[in-house]
Amino acid sequence: MRSRQYGPDLTPPWKRQQPAPEVAAEADLVVEEVTTGFCGAVIRCEKTAQGPTVTLEDRFGKHRVFPMEPRGFLLEGRVVTLVRPTVPSAPQGPVRTASGSIAVPGARARVARAGRIYVEGRHDAELVERVWGDDLRIEGVVVEYLEGIDDLPAIVRSFAPGPDARLGVLVDHLVPGSKESRIAAEVTGADVLVVGHPYIDVWEAVKPSSVGIAGWPRVPRGEDWKTGVCRALGWPVNTGAAWQRILGSVRTFRDLEPELLGRVEELIDFVTVPTA
Repeated sequence: MRSRQYGPDLTPPWKRQQPAPEVAAEADLVVEEVTTGFCGAVIRCEKTAQGPTVTLEDRFGKHRVFPMEPRGFLLEGRVVTLVRPTVPSAPQGPVRTASGSIAVPGARARVARAGRIYVEGRHDAELVERVWGDDLRIEGVVVEYLEGIDDLPAIVRSFAPGPDARLGVLVDHLVPGSKESRIAAEVTGADVLVVGHPYIDVWEAVKPSSVGIAGWPRVPRGEDWKTGVCRALGWPVNTGAAWQRILGSVRTFRDLEPELLGRVEELIDFVTVPTA
C-alpha cells in the first residue's frame, strides 16, 4: 500500500488563516489596529530597522505608531494588511504644503512685501519656516529673527509700520502680567500685531506624539528648561542636537499644537490682507 505524503503544515484547511488583502497605507486612510482598537487616519509610513511602521491620528489629534504586520488592521470591518504605498507617477489630487494649503505647482516666489513678520527665538523662526515656508514665499512675506523682545520697541520705531507695511510679531511665552505682555501692549497698534503662545519654549508647541515621547516633562524652577528636558527624557545634554531631533519630527501642521498654529496663521493674514 502506498504511504501518504504529508506536507509540513498539518493544520486542517478549514482552520488555516486566509491571507488578508493588502491595502496601501495612503494618507488620510482610516483604519483600526486590531490588538488595541486604536482608530485613526494614516499620517505617514516609515521604514525602520525593525520593519515598516505606520502613524495613525485619531479624532482627538492623538498619534500612535504601529508596526505594519500582516492582518494587523481593520478597514471598514475587514481584516487587511497595510503596505507602504508606491510612489505615484504623478500627483493624485491637489498637493498640499506643510501648512495644509493647496500647493501651486511651478509658482515662483513673490516679490517681498513691505510688511514683515518678526519671530522671537531662532528655534521659533526655524519652526515657522519648516511649516509655513512655502506659503510665505508665495505671499512674499519675509520672516525676520528677533533675538529678544527687549529689542522690539526699537525695531518698531525703525520699521515705521503703516497700512501698506504692517508688522506682525510672534513672541515666546506671552502670558498676562509678564514682561513680554507689557512690551507687546506698548508697541501694538493698528499696523502692529503682537501675538504669542503659552509655552515656556517653542519645543512644547510640537506634539509629544510626533517626537515619540509621552509628554513634555516638568522642569524644576531655576533649572534651565531645555537642559532639564534633555535630562528628564534621557537625551544627551546637547540642546542643539535635541532641537534638530525635534525639528526633524515636524513634517506638517498636524505635528504642532493648535495654540501655535492659530497665532502664526493670524500673523500671516494680518500682514497680507489689505486694510479696508
